Amino acid sequence: MKRILIAGVSGAIGQALAEHYLTQDDGLQIIGLCRNPLAVKFDATFAERVQLVAWDAAASTDPARIASDLEQVLATEDGLDGVIYAAGFLHGQGIQPEKRLEDLDAGAMAHSFAVNATGFAVLMRALAPWLRHRRFKTVVAISAKVGSITDNGFGGWYAYRSSKAALNMLVRNVSIELPRKCRPVACVAIHPGTTLSPLSEPFSRSLAQLKVHQPAETAANIAGVIDGLSQDNNGQFLSWDGSLLPW
Repeated sequence: MKRILIAGVSGAIGQALAEHYLTQDDGLQIIGLCRNPLAVKFDATFAERVQLVAWDAAASTDPARIASDLEQVLATEDGLDGVIYAAGFLHGQGIQPEKRLEDLDAGAMAHSFAVNATGFAVLMRALAPWLRHRRFKTVVAISAKVGSITDNGFGGWYAYRSSKAALNMLVRNVSIELPRKCRPVACVAIHPGTTLSPLSEPFSRSLAQLKVHQPAETAANIAGVIDGLSQDNNGQFLSWDGSLLPW
């Protein structure tokens, strides 16, 4: 049985990815990480193939605790065939993307880094034992084009841009180390495209000028990129259509 772990499975993209994979492959199991497993609902036909584990990207700083919780639902020798880090933070209560330097707040930046970047690094440290098998595996972090330093021509969004840039660097770092212990593997960052979700909802005016996808469309696009990955893609930053993006 193929096993894919999705961190942030309660989000629009994370849940859409889980539903996409469950629908496409009836021999696949999803391990979903999220803050409140009781709040995540899947079709009853998928119930036996979904295992949910309580996990908070902003607060999960102990890799040993994460590994212990995961061991309750999946033995390390079973391994993971895919990891998707779909947790992300752009805005929340009292926190909005900065339009100028004067809007910058240290607490907001720290929270953005915890969810968008640090959470990925800590999770990858915890998951190492599940990735040491000899089957081809993929590690994917849902990043954002605005995290590209080369592509930044507008400024603003300090916390989100910089935390996604940090995530990209972490992906690059992990992609260098993983092949030493976990080959064959492809570790990549993927820009999902603009998606209708609670994250994008406050920016509906701006979205009118962009190509916007429904979560199910985004999931299908991302899954298409993942399904086409090989070891040659390891360490890349890819867009939802499979094109290469500048770091």
